[in-house]
Amino acid sequence: MNERILLIKHGALGDIIQGFDAFHSLRKGCPDAQISLLTTKPYEKLMRSSNWFDEVLIDQRTTAWNIFQTLRLKSLMGMGWDKIIDLQCSKRTANYGRLVSKGTRWFGIAPNATDLLPDFTGITNRQRMLTAVCMAGATEIEPDLSFLTSSGFVSSTLGLKHPYALILPSSSEAGKLRRWPIENFIKTAEALKSNGFQPVLSGTESDRPITSAIATECSECLDLTGPPNLFLLAELALGSSFVIGNNTGPVFLAARLNVPTLMLMGAETDASMSAPYGEKARWMQKDRLDQLSFDEVWETVKVALE
Repeated sequence: MNERILLIKHGALGDIIQGFDAFHSLRKGCPDAQISLLTTKPYEKLMRSSNWFDEVLIDQRTTAWNIFQTLRLKSLMGMGWDKIIDLQCSKRTANYGRLVSKGTRWFGIAPNATDLLPDFTGITNRQRMLTAVCMAGATEIEPDLSFLTSSGFVSSTLGLKHPYALILPSSSEAGKLRRWPIENFIKTAEALKSNGFQPVLSGTESDRPITSAIATECSECLDLTGPPNLFLLAELALGSSFVIGNNTGPVFLAARLNVPTLMLMGAETDASMSAPYGEKARWMQKDRLDQLSFDEVWETVKVALE
């Protein structure tokens, strides 16, 4: 009977992207295993498209008072998995460890874990997840991310002019302090234009006040703000000469696609854990992002564009 493995990873988007290497490595290292992923709804389509998992399950993450979902979770955890790999490592998922069947190996930080993860102080999120899956039998390998860009979303109808640079000026509502000032993004757009690059803006509808403000001041910008579409974003990133943005999931995606990328981070980000990963990824950090001047950033951009 084939080995049955359950992987737990809820998000956020940046963490999911940093897990790409672990997901692909587990699939390649355990080719005959039945591998299921327990995640949250926003990442269901992305993870189903990857072909890394035989099954994608949705964790509603409800309170203990939701009897139906609690019983569903208890049933899921008790399904006789051979291995459960907890890549979320939160208090919530550690508690899930109490629900597993006898004989299931649990890789994580739960008190009853059979395979306790090592001290990860100073280790990146990407490497933490790789270490966990390798403990469970994975073979580390460079991930195949072609599934992200095989849908053909980008076309001439978008108004793209090569060469172009992608600007991602927002972050989550919870991370407003993670945003570089809009006026600096405007200066960046104008500098890119002056150097022969079309500035292209992207974001979701919640980002429109920011992207619209930039596009108003720099009319040469192509504003592609709209409903979230990670597949379109991946194709936009791959076609660009450069990507710049705040500490947000789409910038992690561009970095992992090995596009020249610059992430701007404030003191709330632990770079030893959460810096972007990729062959051409760069990052800059100040205690407060309004302390990071346009001139400092542009010097780094110029080097990346050479």
